[in-house]
Parts: sequence; structure tokens; C-alpha cells
Amino acid sequence: MNLSLSILEFAVIGAGLAILLADLWTPVPQKRNLGYAAAAAVGLIFLASMLMQAAAPAYAFEKMYVLDGLALFFKRFFLFAAVIVLVMSVEFADRIEAGIAEYYALIMFALAGMMFAASANDFILVFVSLELITVTFYVLTSFQRGRLHSLEAGVKYLILGALASAFLVYGIALVFGVANTTNFGELMGSARVASARPVFLLGLLLVLVGLGFKIAAFPFQIWAPDVYQGSPAPTTAFLAVGSKAAGFILLLRVLFSAVPEITVNWTKLLMVIAGMTILYGNLCAIPQRNLKRLLGYSSIAHAGYMLLGVAAMNSAGSSAILYYLGAYLFTVLAAFTVICVVMRGVEGDDISAVAGLHQRSPLLAASLSLAMVSLAGIPPLAGFFGKFLLLKAVVEKGATQPGCYWLIAVAILGVVISLYYYLGVVRAIYWSKGSAELSDIKVSWPIQVSLYACIAAMFYLGLFPDRLVNIAMEAVKALKL
Repeated sequence: MNLSLSILEFAVIGAGLAILLADLWTPVPQKRNLGYAAAAAVGLIFLASMLMQAAAPAYAFEKMYVLDGLALFFKRFFLFAAVIVLVMSVEFADRIEAGIAEYYALIMFALAGMMFAASANDFILVFVSLELITVTFYVLTSFQRGRLHSLEAGVKYLILGALASAFLVYGIALVFGVANTTNFGELMGSARVASARPVFLLGLLLVLVGLGFKIAAFPFQIWAPDVYQGSPAPTTAFLAVGSKAAGFILLLRVLFSAVPEITVNWTKLLMVIAGMTILYGNLCAIPQRNLKRLLGYSSIAHAGYMLLGVAAMNSAGSSAILYYLGAYLFTVLAAFTVICVVMRGVEGDDISAVAGLHQRSPLLAASLSLAMVSLAGIPPLAGFFGKFLLLKAVVEKGATQPGCYWLIAVAILGVVISLYYYLGVVRAIYWSKGSAELSDIKVSWPIQVSLYACIAAMFYLGLFPDRLVNIAMEAVKALKL
């Protein structure tokens, strides 16, 4: 079975179990520091992943699992995100009444599910990895059992997540019933014959519904704002970055590795979904006053932007998605790290809580402001170049699909609309008066390191994008584009 290919995933699971065991002998006042141990363990696994190469695809578990350049890209992405989220969780630990070690371990188990999703080459592994991710997030979203909003977020995510899983598994059953296989390599060979049967296409559409829920694409996005608002800040950060990226890697695998010939006929459908997702996310974000809810609608809009790369159906579009996710990683983690620190003693997450933040902590103010500017797509930060690459890929597609020009117009309109609410947060930070009673905010050194790393990455990827672009172009060679 070649178990050595999945050594990274089993290392993460082993580290998570070790954290649970260490909790048994750790004094209560020291339990929060287990988060630093977890972050260090994941960091070491990340460094180990940098030593791995994937010159040619290698398979395990009867070809259900594939290790190639695309899988390695996303594994490293998830590992780095988890390190920042675990450091953020230590900062959040005093707001969790009990079970902080379990909280750290669940983050690591969700991480393992994401890493398995990056290597999924079979619908069976797609379902198993998604369920590992989703079930852990059911618990993580409602971990603050004393807060009504947290419990409400968990229940909503549970009900809608279970519904999405039902669509997914039913779709897989229909695909298997017609094609007699769930392996992507075998499906690619038989899809042309199977596509003549409507049941097969219905199955693929139901799979698309299940994956659309994971990335919060229209019309499967209704869960995102409520879950983002009610979840603990580290959970929301990991949900916004890790879970969304897992959804996109699976979407790319299914559309371009399993059924690329059928995907070509779905161009207009994907364009409509992308355009509606962009408009819905940006328009609904305008009246929001809750910062986490605003970022929830923003996350929907960014899913729409990344769907531009899917609709482009070329290697430029897929590599643009990978670059965009890299930029999105540092931007969103910086924003939620600031929210985690600033909202410590504040009830709710209203934008007014960051009023006058530049007087209380220049570092936090600069980090959140730069994150908003990058999300808005203003140069020279990474968000600008990410949107540029996606639009460029759609323009290339426009030569054969004139409808793409309408999609470009919608995307540009979405960017213009987003300037209002993103810059509204910046205005609150620097030009709104905060309460005189609020004292300076002390920022721990691990949080400082995280923020400085995110700021440096936002500028580096915006000013010197070539390296990540080249890595992304190499990674998408694994797809049948």
C-alpha cells in the first residue's frame, strides 16, 4: 500500500494524540502552553515536507491516494496555516472554559483531513477526508459552550453540513452506479461513455453541490456568515483558510482530473456561479457591523474570485487560484489574529471595537489595515496580483467564450464595491475615536512573530510574485488541463 507516502498525515495525527496524552500529566495552569508544543510539532512536520519531492505522481491505497506536486503544495499550505492558528489558539485559551488540549488536538485532526483531501484520487477518499474535516469543525465551532452564539453556529453548521454531505454521498453513489468505479483515473477513461446517461451527470452535479458548500459558493453559502460570527476566532480563521482551500483542491481534482471532458461543457454554469458568488458576497457585506460576519461575506466573495480560475479552464486559471490562496492565507490569518487579540475583553465583534486601535497598538492597527487593503486588491500587496492573475486567465478564455467579458465586468464591479467596506474598517482604525478608558494592548512575542511574518509575506508576494507563480504553475501540471 506504500504507507510511506502518507507519512506527513500520520505524523500530524500522532502529534495530535500526543497532545491529548500530554494533557493528562500537565498541570492546569500550564495546559494552554500545549498549544505552543502543538505548533512546534506541526512546524517541524512543515519543515520535513520541504524535503519531499514529487517529480512523478506516486500512488497508495489502491490508487485512492496520490502524492504529486499539487498535493505537496496544498499540504505545505495547510501545515503553515495550522502553525499560525495554533499560536492564535494559545492567545484565545483563556476564553475556553475547559478542554483546551482537546481544542488543539481537534485542529490537528482537521489538518490531517485537509492533507488527505490534497491527495484524494478517488471519491471514497474525497468523502472520508471531507467528513474528517467537517466533523472536527462541528465541535470546534461550538467549543465555547457557554456562549449562545457559539452553540448556534455549531448547530447551523451541523445541520447544513450534514445536508451537504448527503448530497455528496448520493452523488458519488450515482456516479459509481453508472461508471462502476470511483477512481479518478478510471473515471477519466469512462466518463465519455457514462456522460451519455443523465444519471451520471446528475451524480456529478450533486458532488458539485457538496463541494460548493465547502467553499461557500452561491447558492450554498448561507451558513458562512453565521458560523464565522459565532465560532471562536481561531476556528473561524482555520475555517476561512484551510477548509476553503480543501474544497478548492477537491474541486480542481474532480473537474480536471476525473471528468475534464465533461467540465468543458459546464463553462457557462461555472461562470454564472462565480459571478453570483462575487455579487452576493460583496453586496451583503456592505451593511455589516460585526467584523467576523463582514469577513464571512468577504470569504464568499473571494470564493467567487477563485471560481474565475475554475471557469477559465486553463492552466493559467488554476495556477492563479493557487497563488490567490497563498496570498489569502497570510491576509486572512493576519486579520483574525488581530481580532483574536483585540476582542479579548470586548463583548461582540463590532467594528467599533477597533476604533482608535492605532493608539492602543500600532502593530495590530497596521496588520489589520494591511489585511483589509490586501483583501480589497490594492497594490502593492499580494491581493492585487492575485486578482490580476485571475482576471488575466479569464481574458485569455474570452477569445473562445465571449461571455467571459461579462464575468470580468462583474468581478471588477465586485472589487469596486468591496473598497467601501474594507476601507471602512481602516477608517475606523485610524480616524474614529476610541474609548478613552481602553488601555494599550500588550501583544505576546509569538503573536508578534506571526503578524510580522504575515505582513512580510503580503508585501513579498505583491512585489515579487514570480517564485510563487512558478511553484503554482509546476503544481497544476498534475491536472489534465
